[in-house]
Amino acid sequence: MIMIQLDRLLLERRMSLTDLSDRVGVTLPNLSILKTGKARAVRFSTLDALCRELDCQPGELIVQVPGPQPRDAEESLSLSR
Repeated sequence: MIMIQLDRLLLERRMSLTDLSDRVGVTLPNLSILKTGKARAVRFSTLDALCRELDCQPGELIVQVPGPQPRDAEESLSLSR
């Protein structure tokens, strides 16, 4: 499972989600979706802006952790075979 570690990076940088939203030009609801793990995709331009403002590499923000794959991803994989 792919996870976005936005909480950890915000805490380490002592930055609020609102501050990050203002700096990167991404709406608070969209950042909240990323933060809660409900995002289905991330644009490279958004990833670039997040990494720039959080002073991190993409691998610090996006990590793969053991766990079940989301159901819709499994269905998508089975349809493409």
